[in-house]
Amino acid sequence: MKKIRLSVVMLMAIGFSACTDPKTNEPKVENIQTQKTTKMNNLISIVEIPVNDFARASKFYQSILGVAIEEIDMDGNKMGIMQNEEGTVNVALVKGNDYKPTADGAVLYLNAGSDLQPMLDKVKQNGGQAIVPKTMISPEMGFFALFIDTEGNKMGLHSSK
Repeated sequence: MKKIRLSVVMLMAIGFSACTDPKTNEPKVENIQTQKTTKMNNLISIVEIPVNDFARASKFYQSILGVAIEEIDMDGNKMGIMQNEEGTVNVALVKGNDYKPTADGAVLYLNAGSDLQPMLDKVKQNGGQAIVPKTMISPEMGFFALFIDTEGNKMGLHSSK
C-alpha cells in the first residue's frame, strides 16, 4: 500500500512540474494560435438599447446626445438608429417583444466628450436619474457617471475631464 501511495505522489509531482515553468513556478501558458482577422476600429460594432416607450426614449436620447435618430421598422421591431460617423459603433433604440430594459445587465458608457457634466445635467432635465455623480477614474482615464434612462436602463457617461 505504501508503494502505491508513493507512486501516486510521485506521478502527481511529475504532473504538476510539467504544468509549471521551472524558472517562475507559475503555470505554463501554451502558445495560443490567434485567428487572423480583419482589423476592426472598435471591438463593439452594434449596441441596441431596449425601450418600452419609443417616443419617450427617442426624445430623451436626442436631447441628451444632440443627435438625430432615424426611425425604421425591422422584422416587427421599432428601431431608432442614432446618427454616427463611419467606422464608429452603431447605436440603436429598440422596441420589440424580445427587448426588455434593465438596470441589471451590461452597462453601456456613452462618450460625453471632454466634460460629462453638461450631458449629466441634461439627463436629469429630461427625465433620467443620476445614480453616480461625475467621478474621477484616474487622471489618465478621466471621469465617469452612471444614470437610469427614462426606460429603466442603467447607462454610463465617460469623459476625459
